[in-house]
Amino acid sequence: MDRLIGGLLRAGVILSAGVTLAGGFWHLAQTGTALPDYRIFHGEPAELRSVTGVLHGIAQGHSAALIQFGLLLLVATPVARVVLCVMAFAAERDRTYVAITLIVLAVLVASLSGLSL
Repeated sequence: MDRLIGGLLRAGVILSAGVTLAGGFWHLAQTGTALPDYRIFHGEPAELRSVTGVLHGIAQGHSAALIQFGLLLLVATPVARVVLCVMAFAAERDRTYVAITLIVLAVLVASLSGLSL
C-alpha cells in the first residue's frame, strides 16, 4: 500500500509540474514580449476561479488556464491519496481507519469547495 500511495503522489506531482511547465512555456510564447504593468494589482480573472472556467479556458486556447489546471492537479494529488487510502483500508476491512479517512476526505472536500463545517 505504501508503494502504491508513494507512486500516486510522485505521479501527481510530476504530472502537475509537466502541465504547469508546458503552460508556462506556452504563456511565454504568447505574451513573452509584453511589458508587465506592476503599478496596479490585477487579480486572477473570474474564469480562472472555477474548475469549469479553467477547462473552458484551455479549450479556448488560454495559456494561463493551462497553468491553473496544473495547479489544480497539484491540489488534487493529496485528495486522490486520501481516496486511495479509503479504498485500501476498505479492502483490508479495517472499519476504524475507513471511518477516520472518510472524515478526513469530507473535511478536504468541504474546505476545497468553500463550505464550513
